[in-house]
Amino acid sequence: MALGARTMIERNRLFRGLPSATLDRIAALAIRRAYGQGETIFAQSDPGDGLYGVATGRVRISASSSDGKELFLNIMEPGDAFGEIALLDGRQRTATACTTAPTELLMIKREDFFALLRREPELVSHMLELLCQRLRWMSGLTEESALLPVPARLARRLLSLGKLHGQETAKGVRLSISQEEMARFVGLSRQIVNQHLQLWKAQRWVGLGRGKITILEPAALEAIVAHDGAGAMQPFA
Repeated sequence: MALGARTMIERNRLFRGLPSATLDRIAALAIRRAYGQGETIFAQSDPGDGLYGVATGRVRISASSSDGKELFLNIMEPGDAFGEIALLDGRQRTATACTTAPTELLMIKREDFFALLRREPELVSHMLELLCQRLRWMSGLTEESALLPVPARLARRLLSLGKLHGQETAKGVRLSISQEEMARFVGLSRQIVNQHLQLWKAQRWVGLGRGKITILEPAALEAIVAHDGAGAMQPFA
């Protein structure tokens, strides 16, 4: 069942805690848009035109380097919002957003949101808080890529994706993700990712299936991160 604009906005951390009347006014700005699987919502370097929220479906956020290498950054599911950086500055998109399933989005246009922002000062602090969270997250990705050894990098991202998007099963936390997609999340080749996953499978730390990875022993993966990442990662203040 699709999330309504009011429900999605109320659940989103960007707007959480705002007065009910303010939430109603934000919801009134939302426009519904439907996409099929594999459609591009916006591409990196496109003009920033608004904020998007997922009502149904799934959206993958990715970025490409100058040599054409694609890195997966995040997965957005019902209740998640994305596009807030370009919403605020109106400049080019910093990433590409594509659907991985039939998807219905709620969009708030930049000009409409700014008109409301000028009338609702409380919204400013919420936007600043979210942007700071995203800055810390992006800094973590950069440090992870530059400083963590490959096993810790892969284990850390598996645990993070499992927490955000995993499905609890009798055996463990199952992720609907292929090894190729996992490789793009950590910026490695599929062969290297497969080598580590096969080793962890032999140790019964993970289970592997077609388009699926199941975390069987999260403590073992956490130990890899703690051991290999000791001293490598510094907290971002």
